[in-house]
Amino acid sequence: MVISDIQKNQTEIIRIEITEFKGQRLLNIRTWYLDKNSGEYRPTPKGVALKVELFAELKQALAKAEEALAGA
Repeated sequence: MVISDIQKNQTEIIRIEITEFKGQRLLNIRTWYLDKNSGEYRPTPKGVALKVELFAELKQALAKAEEALAGA
């Protein structure tokens, strides 16, 4: 299930989605590139897949990053 696509540059997006792998639900945050031949986006190895149980911890870390950016 695609949650959001963030345009990184003209040929890449950062896709946030919920996926399943070997029976595990994962929060997948990955860079996708635009395939020139098909015109479709394809995943790259660049990214991270976290067990959904770690979402609260990720959210806390992002909140700390937001605070640090606001203070910069």
